[in-house]
Amino acid sequence: MSHPNGYPTVRLRRLRLSETARRLVRENRVCCDDLIYPLFVVAGRGVRREIPSLPGNYHWSADTILYEVEEMLKLGIRAALLFGLPESKDELGSGAYDAHGVVQEAIRSIKARFPEAYLITDVCLCEYTSHGHCGIVRGDTVDNDPTLALLARTALSHVEAGADMVAPSDMMDGRVGAIRSALDERGFQHVPIMAYSAKYASAYYGPFRAAADSAPAFGDRRAYQMDPPNAREALREVELDILEGADIVMVKPALAYMDVIYRVRQAFDLPVACYNVSGEFAMVKAAAAQGLIDERRIVMETMAGFKRAGADIIITYHAKDVARWLKEEE
Repeated sequence: MSHPNGYPTVRLRRLRLSETARRLVRENRVCCDDLIYPLFVVAGRGVRREIPSLPGNYHWSADTILYEVEEMLKLGIRAALLFGLPESKDELGSGAYDAHGVVQEAIRSIKARFPEAYLITDVCLCEYTSHGHCGIVRGDTVDNDPTLALLARTALSHVEAGADMVAPSDMMDGRVGAIRSALDERGFQHVPIMAYSAKYASAYYGPFRAAADSAPAFGDRRAYQMDPPNAREALREVELDILEGADIVMVKPALAYMDVIYRVRQAFDLPVACYNVSGEFAMVKAAAAQGLIDERRIVMETMAGFKRAGADIIITYHAKDVARWLKEEE
């Protein structure tokens, strides 16, 4: 008896019956080259302090971070995204663009020991401002245009210290263009920008804000980060960042925004990054700790989902575990 879909001649299960067959026809693959590992740098020396909200992740000082970078490189992860927690904060976030700030010193320390490490720096003011917002505050709002000069100054200080790439995450209008101009004027035309282009005002950031001590002292960030129900607006944000000089565009968060990753991938030819953010990570860790899920399978399935949606690059706190699991599968 024949069937419209070709059964019994057509049997899709034939290529699912063994692991070798499944791997031969696999459409999307995760590898270490896809991964960027976030690292948190703090002031002082000899600091290695686990972050309660991000199990297995630590606050590092510029000296101890070398141990983590060495392990990262041995696992095959070549790129790290650096965040800084300064010793003190002020209204203008001056620690962000201090030539001897925590991120700048960490860059110098890492590059002196591991020049092959590819260092990307988060460019924002929220960890450095006393009010916890991503720019200069006037009254009860963040003043967009004066903030651009400080963001450009921050990016330039990172590159002068040796950063390979900068990643503005503030969501100010025009910040990619301001940073591109500042870098080009100082002879850093070769340094790429990975823009947090579609960054949503998400509830998934909670564990990060605890880790980075960057929660706003008043209000929230909905006046500058994107409204979660919007998808078409994300394409406008991405397009503007590309026009201003972004080399890589990012969607953040990743898990609840795979449709946005897909839309961006279909609309633009630039490399697309996604950020598997702290809340996504913490939920998996909490469920795994209670024995409710198989952590390895959940994480690898999620990574494959990001790739399937169209992400070329995955920023994730799971990076070291993913790298270990990939090696075991070789």
